Amino acid sequence: MPPPKKTASPSQVHAILGTDDARVKEMAMKTVQRLSPPGADEFANEIVEGNADNAEHAGQICSNVIMALQTMPFFGGAKIVWLKGANFLGDNQTGKSQAAVQGFENILDVIESGLGPDVSFVLSANSIDKRRTAYKRLGKLAGIEVFDKPDTSKAGWEGAVMAHASQKARELGLTFESGALDLLVQMAGDDTRQLENEIVKIDLYLGERRRCGINTVRGLVSLSRSGVIWEIGNAIGARDLQRALELLGVLLYQGQNAIGILLGAIVPRVRSLLIVKELATKYKVNKSNYSGFTSSLDALPSSATSHLPRKKDGSGFNAYPLFLALNEAGRFTLEELHAALVACLDANVKLVTTQLDNKVVLERLLVGLLTPRVKR
Repeated sequence: MPPPKKTASPSQVHAILGTDDARVKEMAMKTVQRLSPPGADEFANEIVEGNADNAEHAGQICSNVIMALQTMPFFGGAKIVWLKGANFLGDNQTGKSQAAVQGFENILDVIESGLGPDVSFVLSANSIDKRRTAYKRLGKLAGIEVFDKPDTSKAGWEGAVMAHASQKARELGLTFESGALDLLVQMAGDDTRQLENEIVKIDLYLGERRRCGINTVRGLVSLSRSGVIWEIGNAIGARDLQRALELLGVLLYQGQNAIGILLGAIVPRVRSLLIVKELATKYKVNKSNYSGFTSSLDALPSSATSHLPRKKDGSGFNAYPLFLALNEAGRFTLEELHAALVACLDANVKLVTTQLDNKVVLERLLVGLLTPRVKR
């Protein structure tokens, strides 16, 4: 009877996947460094660039990986093969090609047949088609880590980004005054690389000072695409129609999805304005500072706060967007904000069910929201 086939150990195969390119690259690099033995020279690791230009190139990359896995290092010892930044594993034209599909299957065949005891394989990729059998096979062979960008069109996306920003700040010994870190996350958005760069910029600017305020964030941090989306919300709060239309044009020119703009920028700000307008009408809330505002929210009866947005971990209210809208709500009447929310719903239906031009739909919405009502 032939000996049973010995597959590679999960400790030998590592897959780091996700749409957050910066974190995927960072974690893949850390994985390679952790697996590398102390004092290992440059010949111990073999990096195969996975950025394929076409189907034929993807097939060649896979062949190079197989050759690397089956070739022992020149001077013995441990060896790490890193397929870096593979772009042919997802649901795209190159990824659907026979050369790419079969090529990756061949890599898995080699791994399943058993790697050398001192050989490790690391895969980093921005996307992978989870419907294919290759993904299921990979899951049985590797420890998979996923780092996806948060969906900024959904409430609570700030939670994961906030945690990452807090960790980076702690590493640099930085602290933020109340509301400053929230503002930084809103301006930098879901771009992890820009977020880290902005925190480093703040660190250099502060020098020996270790506490960052809101004005410092506003003065130093550059707006990402998500930040521009957030800035549209500011223009709505300021009832600045011209600014809102300019930002809308920028986002649509950049290829931003119209539904994403509506659900990620316009609806959240209208909802926040409506919530704080109703709260300020019915209850006494502290408008002087962020800490006082959050304290006044905590003091309200549960019947008044059950519908307020909460942080992803459930630890409290997601109060900063509401605080930003607090003074802005004075520019609108309660009736205007109720009508604005209905208009957002109507715009959503038009974007989904009609052939109307997306730009026209959103421009009409903004004009209706921000043009002052004429008193009869």
